[in-house]
Amino acid sequence: MVAVEDYAVQMQRGIDFIEEHLDEDIELAEVARRAGISRWHFQRIFKALTHETLKTYIRGRRLAHALRKLLETDERIIEIALAAGYDSQESFTRAFKQSFGITPHRYRRLGDKALFLRKVRLDADYLAHLQTGVSPAPVLEERGELSMVGLATTFFGVDSERNNIASEIPALWAAFLPRLEEIPHRVPGTCYGVIRQAEADSERLEYVAAMEVSSLGPLPEGMVAARIAASRYARFDHRGAVAELDHTVSYAYSTWLLGSGMRHTYGPDLEIYGADYHPTSAESLIHYAIPVASR
Repeated sequence: MVAVEDYAVQMQRGIDFIEEHLDEDIELAEVARRAGISRWHFQRIFKALTHETLKTYIRGRRLAHALRKLLETDERIIEIALAAGYDSQESFTRAFKQSFGITPHRYRRLGDKALFLRKVRLDADYLAHLQTGVSPAPVLEERGELSMVGLATTFFGVDSERNNIASEIPALWAAFLPRLEEIPHRVPGTCYGVIRQAEADSERLEYVAAMEVSSLGPLPEGMVAARIAASRYARFDHRGAVAELDHTVSYAYSTWLLGSGMRHTYGPDLEIYGADYHPTSAESLIHYAIPVASR
């Protein structure tokens, strides 16, 4: 249970930072820094736990803070709107009415405290509650350094409001698979999806559709080389459609990782497509591996 509490403390530290700065512009990277977790992984864990993006949560909390001000202070609505991050009273009123069905002015007159939005509490009991389902444990395995060659793109993941996986990743595989024969020294039988941050403190991720190579030779036109450092991996089995792979990833991050006594190393995650992968079969098998180390 110690690992669950450790992660709960870190995640809660980030959430408490949000609460302390609701009247300011809140940078997602700063929230993650206060928690002591990388931005991508804070957002990934937060989304898996709460089923909403961190940016959506912050917007909701700032709106809840505005609700409280409308009831408990005499601040002008324009001042409350600007403090909540809106550029005008009109845009604030539109967002408010869309969320609650009434205008801020009418809400102030009604004084309905039932609209207050509660902040998330990520304590150990809450996290333990998420672990009531029974799922198989991953295989823990050591992988040596891998050299890969493939096609790369950048995208925004499910933890981002700009999530564009559905348009970017299938198109990348469609372009890559017909070109496998072009890769010198390829190791046949398995393809990989390599997922990592494109740059520090960014929501943007890099995805490389790749094959392992025994040695790096000349790169086919438009392809990139990727070196994956040796690491210990927790490898999860995902049976079913690739479109539902995020369910397995969410389980790995929100349930298993939080209670495992291990931490993510912030190295790249790997999707592993071997002989048991069949794109149209309900029995298709994909492995999803996350690099881990003991906490």
